[in-house]
Amino acid sequence: MDLQLTGKVILITGGAKGIGAAIVRECAAEGAVPVIVDKDPVAAAALQNELRASSAHCEFILTELTSAQACKTAVEFTLQNFRRLDALVNNAGINDGVGLASGSPEQFVGSLERNLFHIYNLAHYALPALKQSHGSIVNISSKTAVTGQGNTSGYVAAKAAILGLTREWALELLPDGIRVNAVLPAEVMTPLYESWLSRFPDPSAARARIEARIPLGRRMTTAEEIAHTVAFLLSEKASHTTGQHLFVDGGYVHLDRALA
Repeated sequence: MDLQLTGKVILITGGAKGIGAAIVRECAAEGAVPVIVDKDPVAAAALQNELRASSAHCEFILTELTSAQACKTAVEFTLQNFRRLDALVNNAGINDGVGLASGSPEQFVGSLERNLFHIYNLAHYALPALKQSHGSIVNISSKTAVTGQGNTSGYVAAKAAILGLTREWALELLPDGIRVNAVLPAEVMTPLYESWLSRFPDPSAARARIEARIPLGRRMTTAEEIAHTVAFLLSEKASHTTGQHLFVDGGYVHLDRALA
């Protein structure tokens, strides 16, 4: 299916690894020009080389996204290089384990800085260009926003706020023809997830226990499956879809896991 993304400039945060890298690859495969925003220059360079070897065009900007100025710079870099911006994918974030009892007020704010503030800042600075292109925004949230997880208050607060902002911006930007949607992954094998699993005494057994609770196929969602949904939402094939929260999770959140 041609998603009509050819030549579209798409800024993707956290795009060097995991779900972000899968989104970058999918957009490039559809002919778009992904701009990778990430703090890992080694992973980003490897991904750039991979894509350029297949004649795909992409760019990379190194930044932490922990300040409004860094977000502004990322948008300005994109516009200076391409003179346009057609879409924003807010993917960057980390489940940093800042809990209610185990954390502190200062750590909680720090978690929001890592997981939430850049979502607003990037959208704010990208907005004039997105209005010109009648572009779209896809926010990557998490199943934890609706299920909770325990001992990760900062991350959950940020991911739940992202769902609220998705609906708020979808409404605010209706007159500009800008669509805003959110995708909620659940259990996806990424480098960060694999690192988390490695902390268990038996990582293979831990993975098996998790997969047994995923209704569809008793397996984890792949990063590519998340990327397929994101690319669809960015495309004109989703031209009348806005303000939606899409769960790409094998039924993990909404189907009865007791059936396992």
